[in-house]
Amino acid sequence: MKITQTNSSKTTILIRLIVGTVFLSEGIQKFLFPAIRGAGRFENIGLPAPEFLGSFVGSVEILCGILILLGLFTRFASIPLIITMLVAIITTKLPIRRIDGFWDMMHAGRTDWAMLLGSIFLLFKGAGRWSLDRKFFGNKS
Repeated sequence: MKITQTNSSKTTILIRLIVGTVFLSEGIQKFLFPAIRGAGRFENIGLPAPEFLGSFVGSVEILCGILILLGLFTRFASIPLIITMLVAIITTKLPIRRIDGFWDMMHAGRTDWAMLLGSIFLLFKGAGRWSLDRKFFGNKS
């Protein structure tokens, strides 16, 4: 199997729409509201080089969100998003567990977990029937 190939599932587009739209929106917000969504947030949680990191993560989320919505290089695009979500969970949700407990962490992290699992799904399954990956690279089933 080539990493650009996909299956012929008709329903994968639902996962692509959810994951792509959320990441595209979040990436744009890092530029529109840098003090609360981008560099300012990264500085508040203690990440290094928050100005660079805010713009970098925002750009990655926008680019990968668009690629996932189009179903183009979907498996490649899901990898940086998986990394982004793992870092988000480690830096922002695990501290909630230490302070407020497991259930508060799970509540605060519901979108993070959904985006992580949706991205992992796309890494394994590909973009599905209605995608540019299928059109340009074929399918595996």
